[in-house]
Amino acid sequence: MIRYVPLVALAIACAACSKPPQPHEPPAPQARVETPWDSLEAQKKKAQDVQKTVDAQAKAQADAVDAQTQ
Repeated sequence: MIRYVPLVALAIACAACSKPPQPHEPPAPQARVETPWDSLEAQKKKAQDVQKTVDAQAKAQADAVDAQTQ
């Protein structure tokens, strides 16, 4: 009987140390941190949008000139 006491104590210690499994949850999204080049990217995007507008106006004007000359 005394031979089993260390085994029972070891089993109890192992059971007490084990943690129940945690539910698997995805990590919470973190807030975006502003980087030094974010303002440059914003300026680049704005310049691209302006260029698209200028190209569209130039195409419309060229179409109008072509329509008048024909």
